[in-house]
Amino acid sequence: MSDPDPQGLASDGDGTRAVRAGLPEPVKYEPTLPGPVFAAHFHLPGEPTGPYTYGRDENPTWTLLERAVGELEAPGEDGVETLVFASGMAAISSVLFSQLRSGDAVVLPGDGYQALPLVRAQLEAYGIEVRTAPTGGDAQLDVLDGAKLLWIETPSNPGLDVCDIRRLASEAHARGALVAVDNTLATPLGQRPLELGADFSVASGTKQLTGHGDLLLGYVTGRDAEAMSAVRRWRKIVGAIPGPMEAWLAHRSLATLHLRVERQSANALAVAEALRDRSEELGVRYPGLPADPSYAVASRQMRRFGCVVSFTLPTRARAERFLDTLRLVDDATSFGGVRSTAERRGRWGGDAVPEGFIRMSVGAEDPEDLVADLQRALDESAG
Repeated sequence: MSDPDPQGLASDGDGTRAVRAGLPEPVKYEPTLPGPVFAAHFHLPGEPTGPYTYGRDENPTWTLLERAVGELEAPGEDGVETLVFASGMAAISSVLFSQLRSGDAVVLPGDGYQALPLVRAQLEAYGIEVRTAPTGGDAQLDVLDGAKLLWIETPSNPGLDVCDIRRLASEAHARGALVAVDNTLATPLGQRPLELGADFSVASGTKQLTGHGDLLLGYVTGRDAEAMSAVRRWRKIVGAIPGPMEAWLAHRSLATLHLRVERQSANALAVAEALRDRSEELGVRYPGLPADPSYAVASRQMRRFGCVVSFTLPTRARAERFLDTLRLVDDATSFGGVRSTAERRGRWGGDAVPEGFIRMSVGAEDPEDLVADLQRALDESAG
């Protein structure tokens, strides 16, 4: 359980909070951020009453990171708990499989992360009814009655549709359902789902939260002690725990989160505007574009619009030529890193997107260089 605003960070700005989140009280001659604790077990004479007993249950390095993430997701709020996991999918699974039982119903996004169909198959194998709805609009309301849990992914990956968290959470709670929000694409500096009424904020820390493409991590933040106890028990049973080095690297990376998010969001807007203004119609999606279908809702609940831009080229061959021609953008999956990446998303087969659909993760390079590289690649690939 995180301490209530241990360093008075609730009133601080995002940059100050990110730099100082989760740091222990200063001790003379000790590092400001202690190094990773590598331990499978701890000295444990007598009754096991202390906080650290066995490495699958707790680790001091996790504790600091969990406090840090909690301070970003719900600054100054007492009673909020964060648990870290070995990956984003481990975090997602922990909520779904700890909260749902055979005979329950869950509402999932029909246009969400491409691994969700695998999750759906497993839920159904356990006798759980799975309903789906698109992210945009209020389509979830039509299938919400009688559901135990509403799972929201906003902005959606890869389509970048946005739904109204506050409205959907209010409606779900009125009908007796819990609400979980996948906050991966937004990060806590883009939106805070708990403030908007959600019961859980879940994310892959593999992406922009840590931002360097060098570790896998996930987390769940929630305020209901009983629900989070079930999530913790699931983590213990399954053993989906992060290594201490990954947890330490993640905490270290949080110090630059504000700088990265600010730069990457500004770059993403510059890229989206440049793509929008080309003579060829590319179907550009970015929640920060005023003409985007998601803008009205996104501008009410998001403080920053993220680093992902999507657009569609007319054919698979054109998309592949475009990706091959880029100089500053790597052809790679995932998103949120300081180095720009892009991919033809249809190559994975799990997303309902056209063959020429491109998901681009905009990095921290100079925006003029990125835009010039994209324009050149688009021009050269058109021939």
